[in-house]
Amino acid sequence: MPECPAWSLLLSSLLLSLGLPVLGAPSRLLCDSRVLERYILEAKEAENVTMSCVEGCVLRENITVPDTKVNFYAWKRMEVGQQAAEVRQGLAVLSAAILRGQALLANSSQPPETLQLHLDKAVSGLRSLTSLLRVLGAQQNEAPLPTDAASPAPLRTVTVDTLCKLFRIYSNFLRGKLKLFTGEACRKGDR
Repeated sequence: MPECPAWSLLLSSLLLSLGLPVLGAPSRLLCDSRVLERYILEAKEAENVTMSCVEGCVLRENITVPDTKVNFYAWKRMEVGQQAAEVRQGLAVLSAAILRGQALLANSSQPPETLQLHLDKAVSGLRSLTSLLRVLGAQQNEAPLPTDAASPAPLRTVTVDTLCKLFRIYSNFLRGKLKLFTGEACRKGDR
């Protein structure tokens, strides 16, 4: 097969979505807006599916998720490393929340397959995004992604009690803080 950037992008995205490491993957794959947009679209689809759901969408307990509100003035004043720490913390909290939602759904009587599919996609997507952020950070010598121990302030969180709210937070986090951070990190990497 001839060397084609589109095939490379597609193959890398597929392997990352399966949670597999991708050797030789484009180091700035997350800087391609189509990649992030695909994850945002999946999150929005999951949110839309759960909006009409009544039974099976109420969680038996509250789940902690990252607060997705962004103070743009404060965000722009943050160093890229601080932004990265906030995004990584948010992804970690969001991953734990999605996994908890998945466990609660699995323990319910006859979980709807559609909901299970969207939760599975979210788990896979968050793993891929975490890997992509790691690769992006490794390529940014001037702004490496800090370790969790070096994170600045504790992440603001809220709780949700339905799958609809959980997927809304997931969608908003990707469209908000993650997109803001990757845009800034990719611009700095181009300099």
